[in-house]
Amino acid sequence: MTGQADWDLIVVGSGAAGWSAAVTAALKGLKVIVLEKAPYFGGTTASSGGWIWVPCSKQANEAGVQDSIEKARRYLEVETGKNFRASHVDAYLARAPEALDFLTSNSDLAFDLGPQYSDYHAEYEGGLPGGRALVARPYDARNLGAHKARLKPPLPETTFLGMMVGSGKELKHFFNATRSPVSAAYVSVLLARYVKDRVFFGRSMRLTNGSAMVARLAATAFRLGVELRLETPVRALLFENGGVTGVLATHDGKTFDLRARGGVVLASGGFAHDKAVRLQLYPHVRDGSDHYSAVDPHVTADSWDMVQAVGGEIISNFPNAAAWVPLSLVPRPDGSHGVFPHFIDRAKPGVMAVVPPGRRFVNEAVSYHDFIQALIKARAGQGECACWLIADHDAIRKYGLGHVKPFPVPMGPALKSGYLRRGNTLPELAEACGLDAQTLQTTVQNYSRHAESGEDPEYGRGTRAYNRYLGDPQHKPNPCVRPLRTPPFYAVRLVAGDLGTFAGIATDENARVLDQSGTAIPGLYAAGNDAASILSGTYPGAGITLGPAITFGYLAALDAADTLGRKLKDGTS
Repeated sequence: MTGQADWDLIVVGSGAAGWSAAVTAALKGLKVIVLEKAPYFGGTTASSGGWIWVPCSKQANEAGVQDSIEKARRYLEVETGKNFRASHVDAYLARAPEALDFLTSNSDLAFDLGPQYSDYHAEYEGGLPGGRALVARPYDARNLGAHKARLKPPLPETTFLGMMVGSGKELKHFFNATRSPVSAAYVSVLLARYVKDRVFFGRSMRLTNGSAMVARLAATAFRLGVELRLETPVRALLFENGGVTGVLATHDGKTFDLRARGGVVLASGGFAHDKAVRLQLYPHVRDGSDHYSAVDPHVTADSWDMVQAVGGEIISNFPNAAAWVPLSLVPRPDGSHGVFPHFIDRAKPGVMAVVPPGRRFVNEAVSYHDFIQALIKARAGQGECACWLIADHDAIRKYGLGHVKPFPVPMGPALKSGYLRRGNTLPELAEACGLDAQTLQTTVQNYSRHAESGEDPEYGRGTRAYNRYLGDPQHKPNPCVRPLRTPPFYAVRLVAGDLGTFAGIATDENARVLDQSGTAIPGLYAAGNDAASILSGTYPGAGITLGPAITFGYLAALDAADTLGRKLKDGTS
């Protein structure tokens, strides 16, 4: 590796934002290099659901979704309240469909509309019960050629027997495989293909969700001549003549500098695993509770340190510093644990959540972000920020519970490892979970009494569009509500976690990093979770992190290309 290279644009990070910037810049004729700290590319995006939230997309328009930029803007205004960032929201709503069209027209990137995937608060003014979320279309990893071995593998806890399952209609087919001949046939075809791939390639070649999104962008980037260097952490920004001109990086024990005429895009994923920042910004961590993350473990606050060293500003005063999610800790054979995000199971009938000593605290079917906000509030000053997700026998066999899969997958290993707790009666389950038997029994009885008629007067479960989307549409009258009545009873412990961070680097509407006076630092951009959330720590819909990541990665590259073009024209490069 040379000590110095000549590039037009340096991209730090290989998730959605980084590849969006790299592909856009390469399509504009720039010479691009991507630097990645980890030994694989894809970052947190590769293990995500692969959704983007883009109102008024071409896909939505073609499907006849009745929406408007004005309606979406009002929804986000209501969602963020006094923290509404008009300039950034307006830029996003105006440019996101443009970015999506550009990338899907000029790269392998492709999405399918989730027409019934509701906004998380569709009941708010401007909210919609579907049509704004899109999911990455599955992709053949063989299109990556030799690079396929460098793609981040999926989290084993989120696969089925090692096979990736799409987070849209595919997942519904897996849930219905024992009840629907159509779903059974669909799943059988996917399983057969997976077995074939394992025999010939050692892993599945059918990529879904975030892995598909990353692979589609990366494959395009490689065809365009973008260079990728793994295990190459960036240590500092090179700051000369009032602007950023490159980076100081390390690889294989050697330190070197790389220079770029058009600047540097920071897209390294935020700060999720930085314990010092967590302690500063997470209220439950300040209370002494542990915190867990589904984010790639290589993500720390590297970008914050580098930006502050050149005078950049950090925004950290959002109501929520991260995108919260309930996680369960899945024991692994080597004694470590993986994390399983609980997106769907909380909304199924026959399931409820309780905190010690055994009381409910939330509408279990709300968004994962809202669920943890309620948990943090319920457990403030009470010890560990954790709760128990409880199901009766019929529910766990029909829907699964966390990492425990539905019938016919056996529950024995989960019981043996301690991941799953069981009681033949509610008092027995309470003892297994360290809860108060009388409190738990009273809670379940009170809930079940109303649930007989499909009602939840305490928290209104199943009354919102998003609740109903996650529930069981075949269960009447309320797709989310049923009594817990069939023993034995089961429970999984949930802890506070995150899917990514919201606090971050201050940027303008073109992803240019701002200094403490609000002036753009020449040659420096930030996108994805490195940049402060345009929605100020709120979470209005599926894909509200990856949508801006792709959009502002695209805008950063456009601005860098335009600026470099002007420099070359003026002869100042």
